[in-house]
Amino acid sequence: MQPFYWESAHGNFGDDLNLWLWDFLLPGFRNVHPEVLLVGVGTVLNQALLPSDVKKLVIGSGFGYGSLPDFSNAAEWDIRAVRGPLTAEKLGLPRELGIIDPAVMVAEMPEFRNLPKTGGAIFVPHWESTVGGIWPLVCQAAGLGYVDPCGEAKSVIRAIAQAEMVVAESMHAAILADAFRVPWVAVTTSRSINSFKWSDWATSLEVEYKPRQIPISSRAEAITKGARFWGFGFEQPTVKAEDVGAQGEALVMARNDPPPSRLRSVAKQALAAPSILALWQARKAKPQLSSEARLMDRKDRFREVLAEVRRDYF
Repeated sequence: MQPFYWESAHGNFGDDLNLWLWDFLLPGFRNVHPEVLLVGVGTVLNQALLPSDVKKLVIGSGFGYGSLPDFSNAAEWDIRAVRGPLTAEKLGLPRELGIIDPAVMVAEMPEFRNLPKTGGAIFVPHWESTVGGIWPLVCQAAGLGYVDPCGEAKSVIRAIAQAEMVVAESMHAAILADAFRVPWVAVTTSRSINSFKWSDWATSLEVEYKPRQIPISSRAEAITKGARFWGFGFEQPTVKAEDVGAQGEALVMARNDPPPSRLRSVAKQALAAPSILALWQARKAKPQLSSEARLMDRKDRFREVLAEVRRDYF
């Protein structure tokens, strides 16, 4: 059995945690049924992403992009759980199978338990916002710590677990914050942020997705997103941001551009004043947190699914 996940060219901690989470949840899974693909954390129930003619065991994945795969061949699909009730409805499954995003189980891993709080609030943007954005400068001015979602997954998760509050544009930043019982505030900088997948997860925990709008931080970020910056509009990219290949390579190059001069940094920060103010206001907003009882119920139900998988495959 091999884990499937969307491997981005730039890195994305919410997808990359598939590399090691399943070894904790299903020890020894890599040694059984090599013909089976384990489809876990991620918005990957997409016809363009998943291979055909391969048996797929779905444990907690979500829908949100593209077209649904053809699930008519029962020999090719074993769907045990999906991210939330909205995905379950899309797939024509009982809402009860929309349990929770498996990433919440990261908080059960011994290496992430009882981590000391470092204090303060952090901002974790969506990975698209890191391309051309100047969010480290914006965060510094707004009084938040900046955490790059494209960083090494375990380092990003530790930063979330140790924070006092998380301002999250990245959905998995909110998921992990909630799992670690760290209050969170949802924000968005772009209409390209997928509200369906956020609402899917939020509904599973009986919380609401009502993101605060944060203006784009720079002209370069606006160009990447095909958005507006200081009244000037930019065309949408010809390739969708979630695609990989040549577009992904270009984004990696943009992330690795040399740092601007001191004078240019001051000018960029001045132009980012609306972003700074909005992020500061998000820092002061009333955060959310799911109820302890609801979270425990969802995790217990997910453990039951894992037990069923062990019984049937091991």
